[in-house]
Amino acid sequence: MHEVVGVRFKKAGKIYYFDPHDLELEKGEYAIVETSRGVEYGKIVVGPKKVPEEDIVSPLKKVIRKATAEDAEKVAENQKKENRAFDICLEKIEEHNLPMKLIDVEYTFDNSKVIFYFTADGRVDFRELVKDLAAIFRTRIELRQIGVRDEAKMIGGLGPCGRFLCCGTFLGEFEPVSIKMAKEQNLSLNPTKISGICGRLMCCLKYEQDYYEEAWKKMPKVNKEVITPQGSGVVISCNALSEKVKVKVVQEDGTPEVLEYHVNDISSVDEYNDTEDNDDDLLEEIDEDIASLLED
Repeated sequence: MHEVVGVRFKKAGKIYYFDPHDLELEKGEYAIVETSRGVEYGKIVVGPKKVPEEDIVSPLKKVIRKATAEDAEKVAENQKKENRAFDICLEKIEEHNLPMKLIDVEYTFDNSKVIFYFTADGRVDFRELVKDLAAIFRTRIELRQIGVRDEAKMIGGLGPCGRFLCCGTFLGEFEPVSIKMAKEQNLSLNPTKISGICGRLMCCLKYEQDYYEEAWKKMPKVNKEVITPQGSGVVISCNALSEKVKVKVVQEDGTPEVLEYHVNDISSVDEYNDTEDNDDDLLEEIDEDIASLLED
């Protein structure tokens, strides 16, 4: 077990573990840490705790020190530089007539590198652009192509639900989402209704998927014969969210009627037959026990 703290560098960004290195750190404080791309300024979002070896990505970097007011001022200055760098990069992209869309600019805390994030439909030859930017900023330049989901996360906005985007507020990492999830949740397969502003399937399809998977295991299949308190019937539809089943039951007078039951109030024909067989076996065992007692 290792003692670590969780540090986040961006709002709703991924949480990275660092060695507190005998420093008294608390959740909510800011710290200067050593990362693979240099010294960075981040917020402690997970207080000191013990984690198993397999949860740590080696080598475990250390927290250099607590952040000071001067560090916060430097971060604010870097943000101003990022705005200026964004405008300059836009001009250079237009000059070189490159098919790319600039999304964001990031200065590392120690100003050792400037990272430009962009989207494009395919590969872009930006070698001349990098040379121009390096001559202007006199530091290392990195151009990083990102996907549409990352673009939405950086820019932010409102989702179809009217709330701020999940990816821009609390989702640290994207999880795989498939059309199968929409089918299992009985959602309309209209792309405009199940897609986010990024054009991909909405991340929130993942939130309740585990519940639906467990719920559907208990639900009978449509057109399957089941036993209800009113007799046998055929399943017409199922609602996994409410765990209710609509069954078509034939009344004594021969008229069909659709009734709704909780899944726990019905059973499949196979289960019913198994129960009857078990009852017969139990009666046979009782008869054998009684016979043996009479013989004794």
